[in-house]
Amino acid sequence: MATRRGSYDRRFDSGRLCLDLVATGAGGPGTADPLDRPEGLADWLVAAGAVPRGTRLDGVDDHWLVCFRQLRSAVDRLLTAQLGGRAADGALERVNALAADAPPGLCAVRAGNGTLVRGLSAEPGCGALLAAVARDAVELLTDPVALAGLRRCEGDHCRRVYLDTSRGRRRRWCSSEVCGNRERVARHRRRHTDPAGASPAPEVPPAEKKVIPR
Repeated sequence: MATRRGSYDRRFDSGRLCLDLVATGAGGPGTADPLDRPEGLADWLVAAGAVPRGTRLDGVDDHWLVCFRQLRSAVDRLLTAQLGGRAADGALERVNALAADAPPGLCAVRAGNGTLVRGLSAEPGCGALLAAVARDAVELLTDPVALAGLRRCEGDHCRRVYLDTSRGRRRRWCSSEVCGNRERVARHRRRHTDPAGASPAPEVPPAEKKVIPR
């Protein structure tokens, strides 16, 4: 899923909340970071599903920005270490500490049309929302099945991490519509502009020598 709001693309196609947080720092040139301003973070938390839609997050300030950027960095280090077969103990301690807090409490509330929708039992604080993302990271890192599908996008200049849940687990890009399409366009251009990439011309057999009878 990809939508546009303001000056940056909001994409939530990684498969997990914690991976979507890391993706906010993986934008290319000209892509703004939603964690650069309180309004952007509040908008992202709602769009990413960290809180139910319609939740007011008036308390988001610069302190929240610092905390979420630190969590993003820690989860990013953990994922990079996991994909590379290494350890990242400092980042693990940071994520575990944040996950120990209580996430926002959910409750069912009636909408204007009478249907039940998700709500929160209390106004969510910074620590509670950090815990929601950190716990998602802990659940991912301790789930062997999910970890088996952890991938780094193969697109040029893209470093997004995503979960490959496709049949056969042959997905190569974080988004087929974005990075996949860019690769297909680049491949098409190479075929039509690079002589070295063109198929060699078929070899023409030498003409048969005519034998004139005497």
